[in-house]
Amino acid sequence: MLYYKDILNKNKKWAADKLSENPAYFDEMAKGQHPPLLWLGCADSRVPASEVIGAEPGEVFTHRNIANMAIHTDINMLSVLEYAVNALKVRHIIVCGHYGCGGVKAAMGNDTVGFVGKWIRHIKDIYRMYRDELDAIADENKRWDRLVELNVKEQVTDLAKTSIVQSAWKDGQFLHLHGWVYDIKTGIANDLEVSMEDSSNLDELYQIHL
Repeated sequence: MLYYKDILNKNKKWAADKLSENPAYFDEMAKGQHPPLLWLGCADSRVPASEVIGAEPGEVFTHRNIANMAIHTDINMLSVLEYAVNALKVRHIIVCGHYGCGGVKAAMGNDTVGFVGKWIRHIKDIYRMYRDELDAIADENKRWDRLVELNVKEQVTDLAKTSIVQSAWKDGQFLHLHGWVYDIKTGIANDLEVSMEDSSNLDELYQIHL
């Protein structure tokens, strides 16, 4: 209970600090949001989207889940994506994974059961796709890091496969997808250079005729 009251007090202090800097701060916030960026990140408590990139409230529309997944049957993720792209007209979507991701680590083993096990099954599929490359990495931690990177790459591609993203591109909307990995040990986000700004790099099998 002490912790719960403490975070409420921290909220009051934060609000007071914002008002001391700009008395109209919350009036401006209440007028609406126009974020240029959708962040699809991991739910890990050490990787808060806005804080990592030094953004202010109103600048980042955010969706987070275990291991930053863009699963096509996830109605929650799809709803966020649709609203961000079609209503907010975000210009950039960043899929940000992080080294030391517990979800990715769990997918490398055979112990996880329950709903988490079902969720990370998708990461196991990625491991299977890149098995030769990954199994050739003797150091387990380096193999883990590489799977984190490959997972981000595949999530960027999975976003590009959606009709939401492809429809925006077809309509001429500027929408740029990016893949990053955040290093918790340094605080630095690394661009994996797996960006996409149209469907030309998608396998023809996934290009939707709209």
